[in-house]
Amino acid sequence: MGMQRREFLNRMMTGVSVLGASQLQAQWVTTPPYIERAGAPHAGKVLAAIQPHSDDIAILCAGTVAKLLNEGYTGYMIRATNDDMGDDVGDPGTVGENVLRNEREVDEQARVLGLKKHFALQYGNHRMSDISRNELICRLIFLFRYLKVDTVFCYDPWGHDEENPDHYVLGHCVEAASWMAGRVHDYPEQIDAGFAAHAVRDKYYYARRPEITRVVDITSTVEKKIDANIANMAKGPGGHHGSRLRAELAKQGKKLPLLGNDDTTADRNYIREFVLEPNRVLGQKYGLQYAEAFHYVGPNANVIEAPTRLEEYIKKNTVPLR
Repeated sequence: MGMQRREFLNRMMTGVSVLGASQLQAQWVTTPPYIERAGAPHAGKVLAAIQPHSDDIAILCAGTVAKLLNEGYTGYMIRATNDDMGDDVGDPGTVGENVLRNEREVDEQARVLGLKKHFALQYGNHRMSDISRNELICRLIFLFRYLKVDTVFCYDPWGHDEENPDHYVLGHCVEAASWMAGRVHDYPEQIDAGFAAHAVRDKYYYARRPEITRVVDITSTVEKKIDANIANMAKGPGGHHGSRLRAELAKQGKKLPLLGNDDTTADRNYIREFVLEPNRVLGQKYGLQYAEAFHYVGPNANVIEAPTRLEEYIKKNTVPLR
């Protein structure tokens, strides 16, 4: 018989569930991490690739998103900020130009990855610390119910060393909304409007943290990840950095064989060699060509499946009423 987290903690506080406590801890410590490989069928499932800024999905999880789409998922992009302060070092532009460029480039990222739509929430870049978190949670709950989202990608709400407030604010709100979307008493007007309660079951959190519980083999979708980074010209390390470097070297009478003889080859090989280096190093560690790492939270994260000490005692010692 399963047990919800709150029930379990209440029993633990009264000293009747020591066994359950050790099982709960074990769920969060996985050594070595689980290796997710290509091939599992996911027909009928829905994912939301959620990012605060235009470059996060492309850099951190585009390979895994593309992998799940290949395996049957339908997917959507949700971007929290308008990227008004994000720019490219080589062509910064104005704040207004940044908003338009990033909007168009995220639309292109969604297209090349195979996501059906880009939902733009339009919060100010680097300003999410002072927004109403309840408002953002409500908006996310609506989208999760409307789209029937089963799986989300986002920053880890409890990741270490996150200096950007947009990362952890969005992560916290996604985690709360994933749970609350399944509760009929949270925002019941949405349910009355025809959107059934629907909790998110799987969470792939990406962040700079020591706790990696899942490594995903993205070897089969590396080209899609390169496509997403090429589309991301206004921010991040992708875009046209390769062709720019090739042109700069040509002015000096030099060339890098890696960058080939045309701009397309230069951009793709630059991303493959330098932007995807962490994915290559991580993959080699686990016997893969390319990989992405996550703190993964699955559908049974808040449930203790094994009987607790109390439940075992009741089963063994109850007698009929006389």
